[in-house]
Amino acid sequence: MGLDHAATKPHEELAARLSERLVSVNALIRERMASRHAPRIPEVTAHLVEAGGKRLRPMLTLATAELCGYDGPYDVHLAATVEFIHTATLLHDDVVDESSQRRGRPTANLLWDNKSSVLVGDYLFARAFQLMVEPGSLKVLDILSNAAATIAEGEVLQLSAARDLATGEETYLQVVRGKTAALFSAATQVGGVLAGVDEYIEHALYDYGDALGIAFQIADDLLDYQGDATATGKNVGDDFRERKLTLPLIKAIADASDEERAFWRRTIEKGDQREDDLEQALAILDRHDALARTRDDATGWAERAKASMAHLPDHPVRRILTDLADYVVARVA
Repeated sequence: MGLDHAATKPHEELAARLSERLVSVNALIRERMASRHAPRIPEVTAHLVEAGGKRLRPMLTLATAELCGYDGPYDVHLAATVEFIHTATLLHDDVVDESSQRRGRPTANLLWDNKSSVLVGDYLFARAFQLMVEPGSLKVLDILSNAAATIAEGEVLQLSAARDLATGEETYLQVVRGKTAALFSAATQVGGVLAGVDEYIEHALYDYGDALGIAFQIADDLLDYQGDATATGKNVGDDFRERKLTLPLIKAIADASDEERAFWRRTIEKGDQREDDLEQALAILDRHDALARTRDDATGWAERAKASMAHLPDHPVRRILTDLADYVVARVA
């Protein structure tokens, strides 16, 4: 998952504004991913952590903490926590998905092995829990530990739903809320909790992260069918080849003719894929306007995120976060 090369880049504006805090986050990440006894841990972790990711999730924690007036040291700890949770899930995901490429580079499981990826992911989860304890807030611990459990739950749900043609939009949304939006909403909510904001502001921060995460994932699923491989680090049609039932396919299957349903059953449920099947899949998606309707859904969630921002204090960061909600969808316009 990533943000592509467009003219307006709110995530870069956010990174520039938060540059000093991000230096501290990166230093803390390097310090805590070290291991005196198992040098493979920092080798595997560094491959992914330093692979050019945008640090979007930790930036959300730093940004909401600043937006809410926090001036203590622990936004750095929680931003590093969020990045460790994210990195751990990526290591595990690449094993589950049998992926060979992440952010345009070979995956850790390809360079080392599945065992290393799983065990280093476990180590990063443990480090994340150590970090989230340090601010001394039970509420912060509750939010982030719940997010970690929800992410795992979403991934398990996806296992059973991914290749089942009966999977509908409600189940898809549940998966996305688990595997993607849960960490976005936790990242934004804990920034406000650190600052001691009122409950209604905390809820607005949660709602922003939830809607932004859903918009982000829907846009990401769209990019798989119409993205630029050099920008996304993924080949067009990877989700189709991996037989993932994402929103564009779910919309097309809901309206499928008997012939189209037979095609989806063969390619997705049974995994019998042939040379020209991706082109046929794209033609069916086009026939049912599935990509445009999916883009409309992503836009709707971005609008929800922006509406949540309206409840927050007037601040330069609020404007950047509002622009960010538009940008995650604009990359698939």
